[in-house]
Amino acid sequence: MAEPESTVINTDVKQKDPSEALVIAVTTRAIFNLEEEHKLYLEKGKEEYARHQQANQDKPLPPGTAFAFIQAAQYVNEKILESNLAEKDLFDILVLSNNSPESGVRIINSAKHYGVSAALVFQQEVQAPSTPLRVVFDGDAVLFSDETDQVFQEQGLEGAVRYERAMEAVPMGEGPLKAFAMHLGKIRKKFSQEKSPIRTYLVTARSGRDMGVRAIKTLQEWGLAIDEAFFMDGAPKGPILAQIQPHIFFDDGLHNIQGAQDVGVPSAWVPSCY
Repeated sequence: MAEPESTVINTDVKQKDPSEALVIAVTTRAIFNLEEEHKLYLEKGKEEYARHQQANQDKPLPPGTAFAFIQAAQYVNEKILESNLAEKDLFDILVLSNNSPESGVRIINSAKHYGVSAALVFQQEVQAPSTPLRVVFDGDAVLFSDETDQVFQEQGLEGAVRYERAMEAVPMGEGPLKAFAMHLGKIRKKFSQEKSPIRTYLVTARSGRDMGVRAIKTLQEWGLAIDEAFFMDGAPKGPILAQIQPHIFFDDGLHNIQGAQDVGVPSAWVPSCY
């Protein structure tokens, strides 16, 4: 929505040092379902859209695709603060909006309604508060670098397998989501494995037989604990994602993103930066 002013809603539980917090920025159209309002904006313009939002400012917007993910992150914050009220290593959630302050009131009120801004009010249509935050990462070009993908493109599967066997003792390079995964791991270490409110997964197209060893060794070298790793050997990821039911799934392949969407799993495409 091409409105001239911006509203930033800090949904933090308390003020945190940005160098310690894990900041997650999410747009209003991701956390709330604004498709009806967006259609109105496109068909009748900014003024009619603003009038609609102001007239309905006390009517909460329905949850959007990223709502359960943000809610689960807030739940992790609550569990950490139960143990240590002075803890600063938390999730810092920012809701970003292109709405003007006047039409953005409804979004702010919706955040308050669901407890996004300071407390959690769990609704029946979303996951229960005891549900841990579940995050799924693809491997190559997401958690790891795309070095093996490049070999695969040039030399095919046999060449990629030979390369992996030759490089088995050498950790892979860092992918674009490595830092995020490491920060999740840092937060996760505050809890025992049984009581952790965070669960992380690796779901990769790699074959466990031929290309899985290097992936596991790389995670060990990084000191990054993953709850479960699935080596799909090229099989579709949708069925296993349907079983895990993650709050978010990161992958660089649009076909995998489509497969996740087909089974109702919120997903985020990681475009290749190489």
